[in-house]
Amino acid sequence: MKKVSVSILTVLAVLAVSTVAMASEGGSTASGVNIALICVAAAMSVGIAALGCGIGMGTGIGGACSGIARNPEASGKITVTMIIGLALIESLTIYGLVISLILLFANPLLG
Repeated sequence: MKKVSVSILTVLAVLAVSTVAMASEGGSTASGVNIALICVAAAMSVGIAALGCGIGMGTGIGGACSGIARNPEASGKITVTMIIGLALIESLTIYGLVISLILLFANPLLG
């Protein structure tokens, strides 16, 4: 239960930072605080995605290694399934990178 509450609070913090970073009036000039919040939100989107995916990859590889150790004959199926799973986990990190690039380069405040 503690892990779930920590992850929910982390997601809410990231959403709060990005909301504040993107909230500005149309005619105003960019302030240093808004630009700093945008950079923090971009860094957090990649950092949290990489942290979560790294933990998931470690857990998946550990499970695959223990499965192969228990049943060596099934190593081919386990390895293929593990590689597909790792590719899907890695795509989540790429989504975080895309979000950070959108925050940095498609933002009228920075441009």
